[in-house]
Amino acid sequence: MTKPATRGRKPDGTTSALDSNGIVGRKLRSYYDSIETEPLPEQLLDLLDKLDEAERKAKQP
Repeated sequence: MTKPATRGRKPDGTTSALDSNGIVGRKLRSYYDSIETEPLPEQLLDLLDKLDEAERKAKQP
């Protein structure tokens, strides 16, 4: 009986392009890491403030 292939690994033990440790996975991780460090746009912060204010008003009797 053969073992099932692990995710991202080919039966011969090599990794596929879609493996999270493969080149595509590394490039995607790098891209998302760079986005994660960007500041939030001012418009989004304003919208979040408005939503907080609306929630506070809705909770008041």
